Amino acid sequence: MTTRIAFLASRAPVAQSAHAAMVARYGNAAKEEADVIVALGGDGFMLDTLHDTIDLAAPVYGMNRGTIGFLMNEYSEVDLIARLMAAEEEIINPLSMGALDIEGQRHRALAINEVSLLRAGPQAAKLKISVDERQRMAELVCDGALVSTPAGSTAYNYSAHGPILPIGSDVLALTAIAAFRPRRWRGALLPSNATVRFDVLEPEKRPVIAAADSVSFANVVQVEIATQTKIRHKILFDPGHGLEERLISEQFT
Repeated sequence: MTTRIAFLASRAPVAQSAHAAMVARYGNAAKEEADVIVALGGDGFMLDTLHDTIDLAAPVYGMNRGTIGFLMNEYSEVDLIARLMAAEEEIINPLSMGALDIEGQRHRALAINEVSLLRAGPQAAKLKISVDERQRMAELVCDGALVSTPAGSTAYNYSAHGPILPIGSDVLALTAIAAFRPRRWRGALLPSNATVRFDVLEPEKRPVIAAADSVSFANVVQVEIATQTKIRHKILFDPGHGLEERLISEQFT
């Protein structure tokens, strides 16, 4: 059986060179007709590819031609078909973000890694946190806060000293970014079906930006975050190098 592969690449010269080599060796199907999509780049490009192919049935197999490559497999031009056939599939559910800005406009976006709120001025942000419509923190004074999926827990969340979450865990990480009050508050672990709402206090004096992966909205006053279980991103990894193994290994480096 012929495997129809669609090759997509970031704009980086090394990724474009790899794209040309792969297409010359294996051909190139339209992504809408492909059995599998091969993304050539780094983690940022992988996230873009997952967002762009959200309505397609084909899984995505990443090959690292970027900087980090946590979501990517090692790059090699040979034996690609055999690697694809042996690859293990991981399913990721993204987060949905609904944001209301100071002008009353509503915005929606999806995040595979995390939804983050960040101060947009010289003063710290003030946030009220509610979980499933129950207020949990009346005021968090901080540079920001984020809600991360297990797949995204080694990205911005980990840099903000949040926990690494096993890929099969039904939890989300709520992590503070440079918390001032309560002093050194690091956040909480929440069930994956929880709905988290941030209300921005003093939004004109202390403006806040909300970002879902690379999509951001300025001057938000309220942000609601929940797992979108109806969307299932399918990612392929070489045997023994899936997200579960990478998440464990990351904690010992």
